[in-house]
Amino acid sequence: MDRVLAETYPDAKCELDFDNAFELLVVTVLSAQTTDRRVNAVRPTLFAAYPDAKAMAAAPREDLERIVGPLGFFRAKTESLLKLSAALVERYDGEVPPRLEDLVTLPGVGRKTANVVLGNAFGIPGITVDTHFGRLIRRFGWTEETDPVKAEFAIAAIFPKKDWTMLSHHVIWHGRRVCHAKKPACGACTVARWCPSYGAGPTDPEAAAALVKTQGPA
Repeated sequence: MDRVLAETYPDAKCELDFDNAFELLVVTVLSAQTTDRRVNAVRPTLFAAYPDAKAMAAAPREDLERIVGPLGFFRAKTESLLKLSAALVERYDGEVPPRLEDLVTLPGVGRKTANVVLGNAFGIPGITVDTHFGRLIRRFGWTEETDPVKAEFAIAAIFPKKDWTMLSHHVIWHGRRVCHAKKPACGACTVARWCPSYGAGPTDPEAAAALVKTQGPA
């Protein structure tokens, strides 16, 4: 199935914009409970003002709140950015560590965020279990695990490590565009023939095609 998804989405990649590991870490933290598109919209202003951990750790709280305000939960997200940046400065001289064991000790950083950073900023394979990935791996019958960490380990046992990052992109892109939570476009799905959940959404090709999104909304 991953081979077919790879053919379906040859341009699959992280849909958050970033220029370096610090930017990716920050925008991934900000992406909680909002869309990648909204995060990408505030990114230029945010990093023009605070391009690195040292600058962001010293940022006035009200200035950060103003910039991230459009993303929702802005007070909590501002607090996360200030604590995260301060921890990077104190522990790693402002640099993002390229190890999962170190990343998950940072404020606001769990395994999902750590794997996003490792896979896309450092080229270190990681499995990103977001809501889309978790939904699809259960629909595909790859695992019944609902706990993100257990799901990550279950998928890691099935696929070669070298494929983990791109597997994550392929599955997430499919979840955002075709295999929606409430009404999957089964009749437009390129992996439908192997999917045990086929029929959970419209199987008529025309009806299914109307549900397909050309861009990932989140």
